[in-house]
Amino acid sequence: QVQLVETGGGLVQPGGSLRLSCAASGIRFPVYAMGWYRQAPGKEREHLASIIGGRVTNYADTVEGRFTISGDIRRNTVDLQMNSLKPEDTAVYYCRLFRSKTSTVWGQGTQVTVSS
Repeated sequence: QVQLVETGGGLVQPGGSLRLSCAASGIRFPVYAMGWYRQAPGKEREHLASIIGGRVTNYADTVEGRFTISGDIRRNTVDLQMNSLKPEDTAVYYCRLFRSKTSTVWGQGTQVTVSS
């Protein structure tokens, strides 16, 4: 059974940094892509960035220049470095693994809270 585990969330002050990591297990098929999403209370889930093959997609405008995605989908890992965090970055952050464009697996999510 495929499982995604996100780690690295927590409480951070505005202007601070966090690094999220996602590791997949139980993979017995080629992985098409891995990416990061987030969902704040009362808002729709937002795509932040993904790695497809060796290519990084465009970042969401809300995080461009502050967040950096990295990882190796051949090793089923993807990280998200988050700098210059703002209170509006508070959300549950999710990792998503794509077996194909239509077959995906979600992680359980990790809470990130930006507050003084």
